[in-house]
Amino acid sequence: MFPVILGPGNPFPYLKDKSIYLIIRLQKKGKEPRYALIEVPSKLISRFLLLPSTKNENHLILLEDVIRYNLDDIFAIFDFDKIDSYIIKITRDAELDLDNDLSKSFLEKISKSIKNRKKGLPVRLAYDGKLAKDMMEMLISRMKFRKFDNLIPGGRIHNFKDFIRFPDIGSPTLKYRKNKPLDHPAFKNAASLFPVIAKKDVLLFFPYQSYHYILDLLREASIDPKVESIKITLYRLANNSIIANALINALKNGKSVTAVVELQARFDEESNIYWANQLQEEGATVIFGVPGLKVHSKLFLITRKEGNQVTRYAHIGTGNFNEETSGLYSDISLLTVDQRITDEVVKLFNFYANNYKIGSYKHLLVAPWDMRKRYIALINKEIANHRTGKPAYIWLKLNSLVDEEMISRLYVASSEGVPVKLIIRGICSLVPGVKGLSENIEVISIVDKFLEHSRILIFCNEGDEKIYLASADWMSRNLDHRSEVAVPVYDKSLQKQLKDFIQLQFKDNCKARLINQQQDNQYVKAGSKVRVRSQDEFYKLLLKK
Repeated sequence: MFPVILGPGNPFPYLKDKSIYLIIRLQKKGKEPRYALIEVPSKLISRFLLLPSTKNENHLILLEDVIRYNLDDIFAIFDFDKIDSYIIKITRDAELDLDNDLSKSFLEKISKSIKNRKKGLPVRLAYDGKLAKDMMEMLISRMKFRKFDNLIPGGRIHNFKDFIRFPDIGSPTLKYRKNKPLDHPAFKNAASLFPVIAKKDVLLFFPYQSYHYILDLLREASIDPKVESIKITLYRLANNSIIANALINALKNGKSVTAVVELQARFDEESNIYWANQLQEEGATVIFGVPGLKVHSKLFLITRKEGNQVTRYAHIGTGNFNEETSGLYSDISLLTVDQRITDEVVKLFNFYANNYKIGSYKHLLVAPWDMRKRYIALINKEIANHRTGKPAYIWLKLNSLVDEEMISRLYVASSEGVPVKLIIRGICSLVPGVKGLSENIEVISIVDKFLEHSRILIFCNEGDEKIYLASADWMSRNLDHRSEVAVPVYDKSLQKQLKDFIQLQFKDNCKARLINQQQDNQYVKAGSKVRVRSQDEFYKLLLKK
């Protein structure tokens, strides 16, 4: 940690993206103020420093405050009369700028772009709102910001994401109660997972149920003599990926491995490049996405020789193959040998290998080819059924709902009288409750200890419900510019599990917020009703089973 004096003749120093800095004014009577800059090294040491504590109290101090309290000593040789300091932080342009050099591979272009991104142009300056006017003017001038640029005042403390690493102190009552991930009853006492899946489709709900089943299935596949090949799509891998290591082990055991690695998974590019190189070195066929499309589907396909026939085991899910986030993200995986599904997953992997082989799909909904139009057809069918007096409704659980065409069709459904219930955790551009337009649409958002990440779509279909799990939100980028998959859930018992899950979420009156015209995001009030915290209640429901 070294201070940099911002002399008028000195070039302004390079500021790292999203690091925090102290901008310091050094004042001596009768002289113009001088300025200095100190990077707070919170990535090298903890930002939270524990101090000596009493029996009943814990004390800590922020790293930037330690620096503040020692500024007189740091600048002692100058003998300044007054020293003031404030936090600033810049955000740089994170877009990848891919050059058109035909002599370079896509991997080389991405690698170079990642390095260049660290030097991207500043696009935002966040700062302590009490920053003195002269210091602000100096920063704008020296950093070549314009006064109408993205300059955001805030409080004394910035980089709140650091608080996820806050020291483990304080009363246990301040922490969420940790629930042990549950075993899945279908796999109880199973020596091998393959016969269980071959007998009946399996749904896994994470993090309520243990993610180790995904890891165990890939581990088992890596050593099972009957397994011939594994194909998988990889979007965001963990830094120390057990999944990637299972694939490497499969290669060492003579299996054929194909990995479709998305190099443009924002901020995970470096990790994906590392594992792609590791897999290639071991002999895997590594496909770096599809030109013009991000591969966002959550698939793997295990081919196994069983007697005189070949059986394919497919995974289609809503979440990434990342064991580090599996304990925090609420996602759902379907494991199946249903040939209606597995044959179409084969077509998708053929497309990833040979982009001209698009294929046709009867069961899977696949973006960017038919997902949008088939969703519209499902909505239109609910409208037609309602007009003829047949039962009709639409239930959707998504992360984001912003696509103009899809919102327009939901408005039409509502204006025709079709009840529409939505759970939208993130961005929702649809406005519910507007008379004559969306008065039959209800929307809630649930933000709780697990990040709601699964996408579930339920259409009444005259009582013979069509239920899908999907990797895609209803955003133009997902429906038109990514490779995405929605899978129908055919097993009636699994359909019931998904309905139980989503109905519990509709009943949430602890962590659910109403999305309305006022956009005030008020919590759903329990009132005299029994309090329902859906994430806790769903865990209890699975525990009973």
